[in-house]
Amino acid sequence: MSRIWESLYSKNGLAAKFIAKELLHVSVGERIPRVSDFTDKLSLGRGTVHGALKVLEELHAISLESRGHLGTFLRKRDMDLLYEIAGIGAVIGVMPLPYSRKYEGLATGIVEAFHEINKKSGLAYMRGARRRLEALKSRSYDFAIMSMMAAEEALCEYDGLEISHAFGPETYVTAHRVFFSERSRGTITNGMKIGIDYSSADQANITLAECEGLAVELVEVDYMQLFSMLKNGLIDAAVWNADEARASKAFQSAGFKSKKAQELAMKATNAVIVIDSDRNGMKEQLEMIDFQKIVVVQKLVEDEKKYPHY
Repeated sequence: MSRIWESLYSKNGLAAKFIAKELLHVSVGERIPRVSDFTDKLSLGRGTVHGALKVLEELHAISLESRGHLGTFLRKRDMDLLYEIAGIGAVIGVMPLPYSRKYEGLATGIVEAFHEINKKSGLAYMRGARRRLEALKSRSYDFAIMSMMAAEEALCEYDGLEISHAFGPETYVTAHRVFFSERSRGTITNGMKIGIDYSSADQANITLAECEGLAVELVEVDYMQLFSMLKNGLIDAAVWNADEARASKAFQSAGFKSKKAQELAMKATNAVIVIDSDRNGMKEQLEMIDFQKIVVVQKLVEDEKKYPHY
């Protein structure tokens, strides 16, 4: 370890970690907070603040320019170094498997949004909102992407979670529909075998709502097996994401008859970010993200005007 990096373990160096976190929110060319601002907010002495800023400059994390009575301005900054000094590692999120253009577009937009703020990030992919929530609660990931419907259910079941951002209608799926194994069918009726995946909050809740009051057999299946089970006639119908191109081409589908199912399906189109409420650092980092641009990128990928990368 160099002598300069060893300086982070001094009194000034420890203060530099707090100030580095504050400077993440200052753009190049902007005036940094006054020394008195730092002393008031961080409960540090003036000499310690000056020493901490000097440490950050020696580490080449920042370059400052004094302009007299106008204040001190940020000339340059190394975001990776600032994050490292502040003790903020890479952000890792978890979202559904990117099997549709919509999910590919959402993943691409998220990756690009973090890149814009020079923040190291990564995405993991996991089927089932409940599985993603368990991984989030165990702090295996920093945030989770799911539908508004699944998120609202999660907030009722788990303490300490919150919805950080909602992307809007048709950002998670365009719609859910009922798909039938036989093209002659267009509605769920008594005696049918209906596929249900309880690990998917959206699919399960919409299915239960649509089948309420009907004498049907609910067949528990894995969401990714729905296609083959419909094709082989092992189930008669199943609620499925309408963005799944294979299903739309292969099977007859119909909208929901149940008003409750229709309302749930509408909520299920809205993609949201769920975080642990105690992770204040995560909240601050997400506040720097241009969420509108994520939606724009998603649409470009969906329209095949941009190649997905994630």
